[in-house]
Amino acid sequence: MSHWFATWFDTEYYHLLYNHRNETEANRFITNILNYLALPHGSRILDIACGKGRHAKAIADRGYQVTGIDLSTNSIQEASQLSKDDLHFFVHDMREPFAENQFDAGFNFFTSFGYFETEAEHLQAAEAFVKNLKPGGLLLIDFVNKQHALNNIQQHPSEIQQRGDIVYDIERVFENNRYVKRISVCDTDKCALFQESLKALTKADFIRYFEPLGVNLEKTFGDYQLNAYSEIESPRLILLFRKK
Repeated sequence: MSHWFATWFDTEYYHLLYNHRNETEANRFITNILNYLALPHGSRILDIACGKGRHAKAIADRGYQVTGIDLSTNSIQEASQLSKDDLHFFVHDMREPFAENQFDAGFNFFTSFGYFETEAEHLQAAEAFVKNLKPGGLLLIDFVNKQHALNNIQQHPSEIQQRGDIVYDIERVFENNRYVKRISVCDTDKCALFQESLKALTKADFIRYFEPLGVNLEKTFGDYQLNAYSEIESPRLILLFRKK
């Protein structure tokens, strides 16, 4: 059975819908977190679920050896056009280790976890993340904060967006402890249905997944400016773990 993320993320409709994302904010976050971590230049960094590679490139441009992995073949084909000596991309399922004990840091940006249907798959992904790291390596998980996500669903349960001739009819619901977005895409004379489904993970969930694997939670931020985390008010849940 094909998972929703294995098909939806590989379509042009997905990339067109989200082409408005704030790249300035994303790049500012990357600058903020790299400044905070102060990793030595030349450190090996794994960008887990790297998409089309723009953020991996931004990290490499700051003097790091970066590998980007993503399940989407189309995304990696496009990302590979950015490849250079210190930047490489591979099609890879993040539920499996990519290269054990090889990376000084692993980054999982912009809510790229929680896709899976079973707890076993989330635990498998967590274990793979940790296996990729060297002892002492850092793992950054950037996820949406639950209260912020619930507020967004309540305030914006549905909307219509248009990109040229393509119309997106979007419905948001919270069910079975998952954020679900149902997307009807109509393109000239054809329509298709897609769905995003994300488990509503909390700080306690991530600690439960990762700390038994031999990592400690060192810091939690609540937004891309690296302000302190508030369970009620923060838009983001950004966790920094270190492997023992």
